[in-house]
Amino acid sequence: MLRLDRSSLQNNKSAWTAAGVELPQFDYDQVAAQTQTKPEWIHFGAGNIFRGFVANAHQKLLNLGVADTGIIAAETFDFEMIDKVYKPYDNLTLLVLMNANGDFEKKVISSIVEGITADPTRVEDNKRLVEIFENPSLQMASFTITEKGYSLTGPSGQYMGIVEQDITNGLDRPIHAMSIIAALAHRRYVKGQYPLTFVSMDNCSHNGDKLKNGVVTIAKEWAKKGFVEQGFVAYLEDESKITFPLSMIDKITPRPSTEVQEALLKQGIGEMDVIITSKNTYTAPFVNAEVSEYLVIEDKFTNGRPALEQAGVIFTDRDTVNNVETMKVTTCLNPLHTALAVSGCLLGYTLIADEMKDVTLRKFVEIIGYKEGLPVVVDPGIISPKQFLDEVLNERFANPFIPDTPQRIATDTSQKVGIRFGETIKSYARRDDLNPADLTAIPLAIATWCRYLLGVNDEGEEFAISSDPLLETLQSALQGVALGDTTSNVQAILHDEKIFGVNLYEVGLGEKIETMFHEMLAGTGAVRRTLEKYIG
Repeated sequence: MLRLDRSSLQNNKSAWTAAGVELPQFDYDQVAAQTQTKPEWIHFGAGNIFRGFVANAHQKLLNLGVADTGIIAAETFDFEMIDKVYKPYDNLTLLVLMNANGDFEKKVISSIVEGITADPTRVEDNKRLVEIFENPSLQMASFTITEKGYSLTGPSGQYMGIVEQDITNGLDRPIHAMSIIAALAHRRYVKGQYPLTFVSMDNCSHNGDKLKNGVVTIAKEWAKKGFVEQGFVAYLEDESKITFPLSMIDKITPRPSTEVQEALLKQGIGEMDVIITSKNTYTAPFVNAEVSEYLVIEDKFTNGRPALEQAGVIFTDRDTVNNVETMKVTTCLNPLHTALAVSGCLLGYTLIADEMKDVTLRKFVEIIGYKEGLPVVVDPGIISPKQFLDEVLNERFANPFIPDTPQRIATDTSQKVGIRFGETIKSYARRDDLNPADLTAIPLAIATWCRYLLGVNDEGEEFAISSDPLLETLQSALQGVALGDTTSNVQAILHDEKIFGVNLYEVGLGEKIETMFHEMLAGTGAVRRTLEKYIG
């Protein structure tokens, strides 16, 4: 039985090849040695999107001989990722790309040469982090820590407890990711004010700005308390030294599939167990992912960068990145995902691909994308919105081998609806030739989300609502609402401009959504009937 480690790759090459696995084509020992002395790239957030996309892109450069150092992976949140997924497998990942026709493309990703934690109690890891940031050779620190990783405040707008703690304690043993980065950046500043580029690769709007705001805010708070000099803040804001480019990333890397795990075992690849950490991260030595992938980055680097354009990454200007991100997040993918997530949970689906076989749900997202979204989408020029949408609906969401669940996508929906639906509504309101009140599928998606918040499916059975920072507030606004109650007040939610980015009543949609919501409450089966009524 083959095991994913460097010894096995070296001693059992023919067996790995016979199992249909593509192996790395570079001298790992040489790359690791180079990285030790002149690190160029550190990445924070050791999860699946990094292992299955970003690390694979860099491996292409190593295979081509246009890079000679690897990536250092650092984890700021779930340290078990390093302890249980990186170290036992020599920092290797088995990437399984799943084509819609059922073919699996398998390759070993070996571009990650170190896996370390930002655990303040681990002396050696922290010493290495400082060493990396003090080295003039470092070009880029990139991030996939999820949108929540950049946030310093809770729903109330006040600093979270651990942020307050970090501000009070200064640079000593920071806990929050933004504090950790600020402390490391300060070491670089003190050592020589060396240039560096911080690249958020997270799937959220204006990701680079969120990262900059997090790091600079911590630095300013420390400066107020005298922990750092004002020159450090100036260093972070000096774009000849430090930049925070925007990016747009798009690739579905869902939880590990047991189907993939079983297939690997049949091919003689063992110890591929799915791991669930104590922080509820679902991971494995393998990453299963769709084939489609996009990464567009603002080309604003101060100390050089990897030649990732040779691996399919698009480097462009800030406006174009913004437009690509806006196209994806507000029109061509994310709004469709959210509509499928909340409706799928209510209708008992556990796979996005299965929802795409449902005629009503497929038509639901087609209307959101083609009919209501495309008229106001900004064409970024480098990617066709229509072609992108075609690929999403016909290949990506419909791929039966991508085990992506509506339950996962429904997480934190309150943080997403303002961008995913609110931006299109605002675009309609700004146009003289369009009227938000004429929209149907987007208000229906919002009504479906409100119905989802009851935690009762279309059969009248309770289900677990995915985590959401506003869940308690939202559910209290729906206190007492039950099936059969078609007069319940949902206005408190629909009036909330902080959630939707717009007052839905002022644009003529509030009453329409209320009506749809009440129709979905009529009894069992009412969600399905309401969707069919408005979608046809």
